[in-house]
Amino acid sequence: MAQRGVTANIIWTIAILAAVTYGALCLFLFLMQSKLLYYPDLPSRKLTASPVDIGLDYSPVTIKTSDGVTIHGWFVAAQREKGTLLFFHGNAGNISHRLDSIKIFHDLGLSTYIIDYRGYGQSQGVISEQGSYLDAEAAWDYLTQTRKIPREQIIVFGRSLGAAIAAHIAANHLPGALILESAFTSVPDMAARLYPVLPVRLLSRFQYNTKKMLGSVSCPVLIIHSPDDEIIPFENGLQLYDSARQPRELLRIRGGHNEGFLVSSSKYSDGLSKFIGTHLPEMSR
Repeated sequence: MAQRGVTANIIWTIAILAAVTYGALCLFLFLMQSKLLYYPDLPSRKLTASPVDIGLDYSPVTIKTSDGVTIHGWFVAAQREKGTLLFFHGNAGNISHRLDSIKIFHDLGLSTYIIDYRGYGQSQGVISEQGSYLDAEAAWDYLTQTRKIPREQIIVFGRSLGAAIAAHIAANHLPGALILESAFTSVPDMAARLYPVLPVRLLSRFQYNTKKMLGSVSCPVLIIHSPDDEIIPFENGLQLYDSARQPRELLRIRGGHNEGFLVSSSKYSDGLSKFIGTHLPEMSR
C-alpha cells in the first residue's frame, strides 16, 4: 500500500510539473508573439545601402499615417514606366535589403514605392498588425493622392508577411493587380504548424488573415510560391490561389523562402512580365 502511495505521488507530481510547464509555454507564447513575428533588427535596423548602389536614382519619401506615425520609404522611378508597384516586404530587415527585387521591377519597367513599417528602418513607432495596415494605407494614399497615380496603374506587391498587408490594401481599394509571393494563409495557421501541441489559435493576438482578405479582392491576382520553401509551405500558396477570385494565376518557382525569386531568375521575371502584359495591357504599352 505504501509503495502504491509513493507511485501515485510521483505520478501526481509529474502531472503537476507537466501542467505548469505547458502553462508556462502558453504564457510565453502569448506574451512574446510580437518578438516571434517581427524582426526589424535582423540583420540590422540600419539602412546598409540604397538604390544608388545598384545604379538607380531614387527619392526618399517620408509620410504620416492617420495616427501620426512617420513612415520612411523610397520611390524609384522607371525610365519607361509601365506602371507603379507598391512594395510591402517581409518581417525581417528593411528596405535596404530589397535592392535585388527593386532592380527586377525596374528592369520590367515598373516604378517602385517601398516603405518600412513602423519600427523598421528609419520609420518611427512600434510595429503592430493594425499599425502595419495604417502604414500601408498611408503609402496607398501617397501614390493615389499625392502623386495622383490612377489606382488601375498600381500593382500591389507583398512578400511573406508583406503579402498579408498587400492583400489588405487590395481588399479595401481597387488596384490594377495584386501579387503575393511566398505568402502564408494566416498567422494562426502558421503557428499551428510550428506549435502543434499548443492552443495557438486561441492564444494568437495576430491574424494577418491573407486567405480571408483575398475573398474581397476584385483585381487580377498572381500567387508566386516555391515547393522548396522551407518556411512557408507550398500548400499555403495553393490555398491562396484557390481562395482568389478570377482572374488569377499561379507562378511556381524554385528555391528557398528568401532566395526563390533570385534562384528562379528568368522564370520569375518572365512570369511577372507575362502577368502584367496579360492583365494590365494598358501598363505594358
